[in-house]
Amino acid sequence: QVQLVESGGGLVQPGGSLRLSCTASGSFFSINAMGWYRQAPGKQRELVALISRAGVTNYVDSVKGRFTVSSNNAKNTVYLQMNSLDPEDTAVYYCNAEILTLDNTWRPYWGQGTQVTVSS
Repeated sequence: QVQLVESGGGLVQPGGSLRLSCTASGSFFSINAMGWYRQAPGKQRELVALISRAGVTNYVDSVKGRFTVSSNNAKNTVYLQMNSLDPEDTAVYYCNAEILTLDNTWRPYWGQGTQVTVSS
């Protein structure tokens, strides 16, 4: 059984920083890409940042220059360093990974979500 477990959310003041982590555990062959999505109240879930196994990254325009996605393939872990946080960044952040399961099928998996609140 594959699980994604997130950590690192919380309450931070505007201009502050947070670091999110997400680790994939269980039995599987490989991970293709990992990333972060977020969903604010009343809004649709949106892609924040993605990183491929080769290290190619992609960001939504609103976080470019402020957020950095990175990964440790040996630990099946993806990170999201969030700097210069703004109240507009307040949302539940979800980890996502494309995983090759033991039946040789690529499947998307989601973490349980972690709340990030930016407020003074």
